[in-house]
Amino acid sequence: MGNLMRSGTKKTRGGDIPVTGETGPLRGSEQDVLVVTRDFPSARGSQPLFSLGEKLQVLSQGPSWWKVLSPRTQRENYIPQSHAVRVYHGWLFEGLGRQEAETLLQMTCNMQGSFMVRERAEERGVYSLSVKHMALRHYRIHRMDNSWYYISPGLTFQCLEDMINHYSECADGLCCTLTSPCLTSPCLTSPCLSGASAQQPAPPLMRRNFTWKEVEGFSFHDDDDNSGGGGVGTAMSYGVRHSMATYRSLSGALDAGSQKSASRKKKTKSLYALSLDYDN
Repeated sequence: MGNLMRSGTKKTRGGDIPVTGETGPLRGSEQDVLVVTRDFPSARGSQPLFSLGEKLQVLSQGPSWWKVLSPRTQRENYIPQSHAVRVYHGWLFEGLGRQEAETLLQMTCNMQGSFMVRERAEERGVYSLSVKHMALRHYRIHRMDNSWYYISPGLTFQCLEDMINHYSECADGLCCTLTSPCLTSPCLTSPCLSGASAQQPAPPLMRRNFTWKEVEGFSFHDDDDNSGGGGVGTAMSYGVRHSMATYRSLSGALDAGSQKSASRKKKTKSLYALSLDYDN
């Protein structure tokens, strides 16, 4: 996988980065970390066993499955390799596609400047830097013949760790300064990362449409005797009740006017009919 890390530790804005001095992946517990890239099984009627962005500990690996331990539930289970990727050093995602990287970076727990270095799924040993800013940005990481790396040809690094440390101090041509690795903070919107099942919002209640005709006229006025509190017995404010009463009075006047107009038309028709009879 090329030169990845230096020996010792290095402070960045995202915290101390553990270093082993090896040129390959870390050995031990950090190599055994997975990140779920899609819900498994897909949430179509029940709660998935593993949710997007959840971190898992690898217990064993088969041809197409991982046996994992969920720190959230402390239960062991199996997940297909197509639904998770290995993560090294907290920021190096192995075999992660561009679309999956964007889905993870767009999670609400990631701030401006959250990043990941991902090894392309279709090209092993080829890396890209993905950064969350006003828009998601992807930078191709080039590797030289001497195994040094660069994004801009004028600035080369001996290992990926040096590159991350440099861009964590200044943007130097990137869209922004790197702040913290992707999924460093728990995502409260994701039940798997918050440590407890996320509370689902209550479904909206369908209320009946308000019908003016069903409202009695006396409900628009205060009834001091019944309310016992100076008109507080009704749920409607004075302004609302006054507006409703005005509307009903206008509606009644309009109805009375229309009835009078209809009566006049009827009388006119009858007189016209009588005149016709008279002419005949």
